[in-house]
Amino acid sequence: MAMRQTPLTCSGHTRPVVDLAFSGITPYGYFLISACKDGKPMLRQGDTGDWIGTFLGHKGAVWGATLNKDATKAATAAADFTAKVWDAVSGDELMTLAHKHIVKTVDFTQDSNYLLTGGQDKLLRIYDLNKPEAEPKEISGHTSGIKKALWCSEDKQILSADDKTVRLWDHATMTEVKSLNFNMSVSSMEYIPEGEILVITYGRSIAFHSAVSLDPIKSFEAPATINSASLHPEKEFLVAGGEDFKLYKYDYNSGEELESYKGHFGPIHCVRFSPDGELYASGSEDGTLRLWQTVVGKTYGLWKCVLPEDSGELAKPKIGFPETTEEELEEIASENSDCIFPSAPDVKA
Repeated sequence: MAMRQTPLTCSGHTRPVVDLAFSGITPYGYFLISACKDGKPMLRQGDTGDWIGTFLGHKGAVWGATLNKDATKAATAAADFTAKVWDAVSGDELMTLAHKHIVKTVDFTQDSNYLLTGGQDKLLRIYDLNKPEAEPKEISGHTSGIKKALWCSEDKQILSADDKTVRLWDHATMTEVKSLNFNMSVSSMEYIPEGEILVITYGRSIAFHSAVSLDPIKSFEAPATINSASLHPEKEFLVAGGEDFKLYKYDYNSGEELESYKGHFGPIHCVRFSPDGELYASGSEDGTLRLWQTVVGKTYGLWKCVLPEDSGELAKPKIGFPETTEEELEEIASENSDCIFPSAPDVKA
């Protein structure tokens, strides 16, 4: 019997959600951070979407956000010419890193000691977080604003993307190793450490390259312009979303389209699988995050599988909201979006 995909909607943002990232799996589960043009990045419980808190301090749109592996620190990149590092447990701002232009991307090393940033001034910067007063190391070479920058190969190398070029850099020598040129704008880039795979989207294409050599592995064509794609941790599936408001799920090995469905009311800007691969999150122009099950109908997080008895209707997984309507919960989430890390209410976003 077919199962119907029922996403969890995470409300609270007031502008388009443009970036999101999951932490690794910690003793407390895993966590999700979202970057939004409203300037108020939010932290949530990753498997349920429960709102934990909002990081307050930026004075412009937040374009990039990330968590370190154990979810103790967060970093954000913003249009106010700063990147900020936060205590992800208390919500306190730990440091503000001033830039000369809009900052678009941030990424921690595995040990959380260094932060990589990139933005409209075309420079990559590496900050030693144990010496916040020290000047960052700078890498130049990009010819347009940097959209994404990521550590790779156990932090020995750096991947970065500007408008139509992806570059691979050696961290020790601060020099370019190789570059890829595209005939249209690169919209997103994801790095998969297990297998050293780089996922790049441009136009309708979803391309997979070796993160070590930048050599091509395979590519897929989607029915619409794609803004973001993510590969399942076990490399079984990939999901992608873009301008037609739809999410597409493909078999990674065969390239077959397995599912497509519309849930957002605007273009999808970002999509990522959770670290356990059980769900993926999407952020949209409509100001919401949505969580989707990888295997529809599985009991996981807030999803409880309930099969109808002797009914011709499609089986539909139920979502548990304890004695509170979804509308009331959305109102609570919206009200709390202006608070910073209070004793968080039990909000099922």
